[in-house]
Amino acid sequence: MQESVNQAIEKISPFKALSNEQKQLKETVEKFIIANLHAEQHAVFTIRGDAGTGKSVVLSQLFNDLQTAAANENSPLYHTKNIFLVNHPELLKVYQSIAGELPHMLKKNFDRPTTFINRAAKKDEHYDVAVIDEAHLLLSRPDRYNNFDQDNQLIEIIKRAQVVVLVFDEYQVLKTKSFWNRERLQKIVDQYIHAEYDLHRQFRMQASPEIVDWINAFIRGKIKPMPQSTSGNFDFRIMADAEKMYQLIRQHDREDGLSRIVSTTGYPSTLDGRKHYIDEGKFHLPWDQYNYSKIPWAEKPETINEVGSIYTVQGFDLNYVGVILGPPIEYVPETDAVTVNLNKVTDVEIFKKRPDITDPATLVQLKKQLIMNTLNVLFKRGVHGLYIYASQPELRARLTENKL
Repeated sequence: MQESVNQAIEKISPFKALSNEQKQLKETVEKFIIANLHAEQHAVFTIRGDAGTGKSVVLSQLFNDLQTAAANENSPLYHTKNIFLVNHPELLKVYQSIAGELPHMLKKNFDRPTTFINRAAKKDEHYDVAVIDEAHLLLSRPDRYNNFDQDNQLIEIIKRAQVVVLVFDEYQVLKTKSFWNRERLQKIVDQYIHAEYDLHRQFRMQASPEIVDWINAFIRGKIKPMPQSTSGNFDFRIMADAEKMYQLIRQHDREDGLSRIVSTTGYPSTLDGRKHYIDEGKFHLPWDQYNYSKIPWAEKPETINEVGSIYTVQGFDLNYVGVILGPPIEYVPETDAVTVNLNKVTDVEIFKKRPDITDPATLVQLKKQLIMNTLNVLFKRGVHGLYIYASQPELRARLTENKL
């Protein structure tokens, strides 16, 4: 496997070949932008799609087209002022690296939403087009920690851009402070000129439909029978030993590159930079450390000796991924179902108070859904393989009954 294939920049490069559907979508969005550039109302185009359906590569190529057209005096987009926003710091590094390779995309064209909102408000700046990757990570309540004092980041971005293009997946919403669902999104975008498109084809995982169905059922709490056969290009295994899973991942990392162990919440976690370890039998590795370098976490060779999280791998491709289901993920024998024990969640950043959600039962259901959403993100990282280990003995036993 060539090294370039293992670089995140190659996965979403503006030069990456698009499928016919992706090409048509990009052209449709470009026509939408041109048609509404001088409209009396703001306009919003929503691209929906599950993890791995190619949303980011469409946005990357779309933005390159916009910036190229902005420099072309014969284009209707000539001299437009455009911005690309992404909330995930690791993914922002990738886009800024791409910017350094292309003549019409500068690093300053890419920013985090809070930084953009505060700067635009202070300087009273207005943009023609704002492109938002991972819009499901936008804050939907004030957050002093992130220096955001308004009520909703999407609303603030729309105020500052004539046309907004965003990608959205409600099953990748991971925190209460960025709680979104289709209804909440629709309530905002319906106030403006609006169009939308759903991407369905899975581009990342080279897995059979049966395996994808099994994963989708699991993250909704149902344990389906294990697929009887797998795609020849995808290695799917349930593991009874976390250390053996890690050694398998290390082997793949030596042979194929870009293979990592990741985990859900449920183990010691702090933000003070000190190491905290995940222990499962003989398995003993520290959580991922804050990445101060420009290289994405998964592309740093030394991170094979760390356990990744939603904070370091969301939005990224791995060749092989080993997922540890932490203590909060439990099996309920009476219903043969998977649930979340909220008392065992250790990541304090996931559950911030929301004054607008007052019903206790609704809040409990929301919190459980957020944890299951982390499984959706972690399970769908691997291009060629997924290995799963469950911390709870009952769940581990249930999953290994009919393992592949």
